[in-house]
Order: sequence, then C-alpha cells, then structure tokens
Amino acid sequence: MESSRARDGAAARDLRRLPKAHLHLHFTGSMRSATLLDLADKYGVHLPEALRSGEPPQLRATDERGWFRFQRLYDIARSCLRAPEDIQRLVHEAAEEDVRDGSRWLEIQVDPTSYAPRLGGLIPALEIILDAVRTASRDTGLGIRVLIAANRMKHPLDARTLARLAVRYADQGVIGFGLSNDERRGFARDFDRAFAIAREGGLLAAPHGGELSGPASVRDCLDDLHAGRVGHGVRAAEDPTLLRRLAERQVTCEVCPASNVALGVYEKPEDVPLRTLFDAGVPMALGADDPLLFGSRLAAQYELARTAHGFSDAELAELARQSVRGSRAPEDEQRRLLAEIDAWLAA
Repeated sequence: MESSRARDGAAARDLRRLPKAHLHLHFTGSMRSATLLDLADKYGVHLPEALRSGEPPQLRATDERGWFRFQRLYDIARSCLRAPEDIQRLVHEAAEEDVRDGSRWLEIQVDPTSYAPRLGGLIPALEIILDAVRTASRDTGLGIRVLIAANRMKHPLDARTLARLAVRYADQGVIGFGLSNDERRGFARDFDRAFAIAREGGLLAAPHGGELSGPASVRDCLDDLHAGRVGHGVRAAEDPTLLRRLAERQVTCEVCPASNVALGVYEKPEDVPLRTLFDAGVPMALGADDPLLFGSRLAAQYELARTAHGFSDAELAELARQSVRGSRAPEDEQRRLLAEIDAWLAA
C-alpha cells in the first residue's frame, strides 16, 4: 500500500488542519468522558465500569444482546443530562472538539423526546438545545445546525410529531430529519409520512441505513424515505448496482469507520470499504458517530482513511470536499470551505 508521502511526493499534511464538515455526530455520544463523570457525580448516577474507566467500552452490536448493551450504556449517559446548563456544556465542548479536529461545519443529530422529561417538555427541550447551539457557534466560530432524528423503535406517529416540530424550527437552526436506532427493526416505509412532512417543509431527509443491515436497508432509505443523505450506508458496497445508483444521484453516505469496527460491522479498520465507495464515485462524509462510546473523534476517521486504506492527501482533501458538498451549509460558506481545502492541499 502506497503511503501519502509516496503518492504526494511530500510529507503527509496535518489532518487536524484539513477543513471539513462533520455530518454524523449524535448528541449524547458527543460528550467528553470527563464531562460524563462530572455530571454523574453531580446527580448521583451510578455509572457502570464501561463508562467510568475512561477507555472505550468493548462493544459488538451485530447481535441482539450486543445492541441492547450499547443502547443501555447510551441511555445511562443520556440520563446525566438534566438541566439547561448540562446541555450548554455538552454542545460547547462538542464544538471545541470539532474545531480542534478541523471541522468548520457541524450538523449534530438529536431526538429531543429523549431529553424532554427532564427539560420541561418537547418544545422547551428543543429550544434549550437550539439556544445551546447558537451560543456554542458564536463562541467557537463553528457553523452548527441540528438534525432532528426519530427513533425507529417507537411508533411512526411519534415520528410525525417530531417531523412537524422539525419543520416548525426550520428557520431557527434545524436543517434535516433522520431516523436512528436499530435498522433491523421494523420497516423504513412505516415512517414514510413523517419523512414526507419533513421534505415538504424543506428539510433534508437523512435516515440511518446500511450499517447493521445490508444493502436492502439503503435501498429502503432511497425508495421509501427519498433520502438525500444516508447515515452510514457503508453496506452499499456489497451491491454494485446500488453503488452506481448512489453515485449517479450523488447521495452522500455518512461513513463512520471507527464505530463500524467498534460495533462489529467489520473486524478491523482495513475491512471498512472506504476505497470501494470512493472508487465507485459515492460521495462520503466521514463522521465520528458517538465519540463517548467509540473513543475517537473526527480527525481520527481521516487518519484511518490514510493509514488503513492508503488515501493520499489529495484523496483526503476530496473526502473533505465531499463532506462540505453534502452538508446544508449555505452556498457562500461552502465556497469558502472548498477554497480552504484547496489551500490546505497546496500548502
């Protein structure tokens, strides 16, 4: 495998300085481990050793028991977010981490119903989150928007309620509508009306698919939910026809290499089919997914592309461009970021 040095004829550039957009980051999962420990102490929440050790827990979610354990750890961490100041802290620190990794634009994903019981209801919870986003964006200079995600383990009527809420706040920082949790449960088509509401309201459709389930779940996202982006989508690599379809439509897949390995979708980083998708012309936006549980943030995903897949600096710059083009950043912001990426490569 050629190194970046060999392919570019120069020393590999600093990937933290590569401007990029971050399009797949979950709200609670963006938390720092130290912050979780502080909040657990504040509220008297007992954390299991997997969340107290400071090391990423050993996870494997390809079976029912493993996914349940992953969700249980996530739910325990989420239970430590109980007050507006906790939300402010989480978002501000997530923004700081992203800026440190070269992110210039962040679209963070959240299901506000998960926080509503402790924050005064669904609308207050969303407004607290959006206020925290505006404050963190102002303080750090990072462009931040919100993607509201429904939980496919809940009733589709709940998703419709969330879609209407998302549309209501489309001019206040909400840019998209997603569908998360175990894609092996239920059918994407059960949520088609919720996604129609979101699309008709001008929001991006970005459901999860093609992670724990195979290429069929990506097709369902396209056919039933009319996805403009797909959360993960990596299993599309198993279907050449689907790859061509994604490439022709330029549907961005939010690929999260570290979490794919951590959850057992692939055994090792080299197995994640980044090169297959890239060579097929499928646009990708590398994402960190849940750094709290997977132990790595945004720049580390680009480092995996470099070290495990031999991506040259020119190819890494193209991945960064794809992340920007796949974002909902305004056109002038996209042009500025694309110029900064070119400058990084020319340096």
